Amino acid sequence: MRLGVLDVGSNTVHLLVVDAHRGAHPWPAHSEKSVLRLAEELGPGGEVSPASAAALVTAVAEARQSARRLGVDDFLAFATSALREASNGVEVLDRVRDETGVRLSVLSGEDEARITFLAVRRWFGWSAGRLLVVDIGGGSLELAAGLDEEPDLAISLPLGAGRLTRAYLGDGDPPSAGAVAALEAHVAGALEPAAAKLTDVVWERAVATSKTLRSLARLAGAAPSSAGHRVPRQLTGTGLRQVMGFIRHIPAPALAGMDGVSGRRAHQLLAGAVVAAQVMRRLELPALQQCPWALREGMILRRLDILDPA
Repeated sequence: MRLGVLDVGSNTVHLLVVDAHRGAHPWPAHSEKSVLRLAEELGPGGEVSPASAAALVTAVAEARQSARRLGVDDFLAFATSALREASNGVEVLDRVRDETGVRLSVLSGEDEARITFLAVRRWFGWSAGRLLVVDIGGGSLELAAGLDEEPDLAISLPLGAGRLTRAYLGDGDPPSAGAVAALEAHVAGALEPAAAKLTDVVWERAVATSKTLRSLARLAGAAPSSAGHRVPRQLTGTGLRQVMGFIRHIPAPALAGMDGVSGRRAHQLLAGAVVAAQVMRRLELPALQQCPWALREGMILRRLDILDPA
């Protein structure tokens, strides 16, 4: 079966096409992205602007056309925090449906955490034991923990790297020490209730997903993407502190030129590093192992389970 999944996130609209069937490894056949930065283009009332809505319609229509050209058998499309929180999100979703024929499902933050957890569980397998999964997106932070494919606990917090960059690090490039300190204090306070819920939760492996955490791991010395998905990678607390020590002094354009750092996300990498550092400190995590699968792969796996039940 050829399956297409369209992810409308805070930064990009990403189409991933895979060849897969239930119980098999989903093999990527095609990937394309449109950089819209929806969350950064919200108006003062939290609304998606007319220009951004039009760009979204175009990106979804092009993705749908690509999926048809590639002979996709099944197509699923979803949106995360940018449209979930937009004040006119329902109207934008209706416009996308009316003009493209694509119905975007809006995931809750907790659903994002659960579905990402499923992907990580399938990647590492049962031998990994109890998992803690940390995912830093553009709009939110997801945490999930448990033993089975459904986590015992799934939490979403408004601590995404893009959101925090806009709110706290806009006073300069690089931002001032005071701005970074204010961000650290905010993240520590916002994280505390979730950390308290995790106090009695046991895990044997802490895992990181998301582009932000992969970039931080690469800057800390993890293998490059050219080495392949199956090479073990991790982000240690020591490595993260060293990375933060220099990226807080580097302008985003210079940071974008470093290996493993995406140009479209370089400006929000420091905020992502602050979130990662606070999570690792509060939960006493010496390291986060890297998983190449995340939300999109979890959506694919869940869809295959439904289409081809055991």
